[in-house]
Amino acid sequence: MKNITKYSAIALTALLLITGCNKTTPETEKEVHHKKHWGYTGDVAPSHWSELNENFKMCSQGKMQTPINIIPTTDVELPALNLNYTTGSKSIIDNGHTVQVNITDGSVLKIDGADYKLKQFHFHTPSENNINSKSFPLEAHFVHATDDGKLAVIAVMFKEGAENATLAKIWKKLPLLKRGTEAKCGLTADEVNSLMPTNKDYYKFTGSLTTPPCSEDVKWHVYKTPLTVSKAQASAFTALFGHPNNRPIQDTNKRVIEE
Repeated sequence: MKNITKYSAIALTALLLITGCNKTTPETEKEVHHKKHWGYTGDVAPSHWSELNENFKMCSQGKMQTPINIIPTTDVELPALNLNYTTGSKSIIDNGHTVQVNITDGSVLKIDGADYKLKQFHFHTPSENNINSKSFPLEAHFVHATDDGKLAVIAVMFKEGAENATLAKIWKKLPLLKRGTEAKCGLTADEVNSLMPTNKDYYKFTGSLTTPPCSEDVKWHVYKTPLTVSKAQASAFTALFGHPNNRPIQDTNKRVIEE
C-alpha cells in the first residue's frame, strides 16, 4: 500500500483491518497470537469486541457507531455522488469475516474537493444497516480512503429477486478461495459500476466502521434503491461462513440523517 506513512495511527489500523491487508508488523503479529480475534459468534461476537483488544474500545464507547436503522431526520437536496470508478478488481479474498474484492488504484469518490480512493468492497448478510426498519438479504460496502486517512463508505442494498450477474461472477470464485489468501477476481470497471443502482438517491450520515476497531467519523452514503440478489446467491454467501456476518443495529444517538 503506497504512502502508508501518511495515515494516522487510528485510520491506518482501521484501513488495514477493513482491507484485509496481509502485511503486519512484528508487534501486530505478536498481538494476534496472544489475543482472541474478533468474530460474529460466541465469546468473540460483536457484544464482546471491546473486551478483546484495548484498541477496540470504541466499539462499546462510541456515540456515532454503524450500522443504524436509517430513519431520515432532514430532507435536503443532496448532490449526486461524484463517482469516477475507472478500474476493475485487483484481487479477491476470503478474510474470515467477509468476501472482499480489492480494487486497482484509480477509482475515486470526490467529497468536498478531496479524493477518496476506492480500496475495496465487501459483503454482509443479512444487511447491517436497516432502512426504515427494513432489513435486506445482502449489503455491499464500498470502502474509500484519502491519503491522510479519512474514510468514506457507499452502501448498496440487495433485495431478493433475480440473480445478479456481477455477483454470480464473484460467487464463482467462492469455492476456490483459500481463507486468507488472495486470488484473481477478473472484474472490469463496468462490472464494478454495475453494482451501483441507476437511481442515485441516497441517505447520508456520519458513522463508524462496522468492524473493529469501530473507528468513527466515517462518511456514510447509503443508496435508497436496492439491486437484486437471488435467494440461492444470498444462501451461498451465508453458507461460506456458516453464520451471518452482520453487526447488530447501533443507537443513532440523535444523529442527523439526511436524504
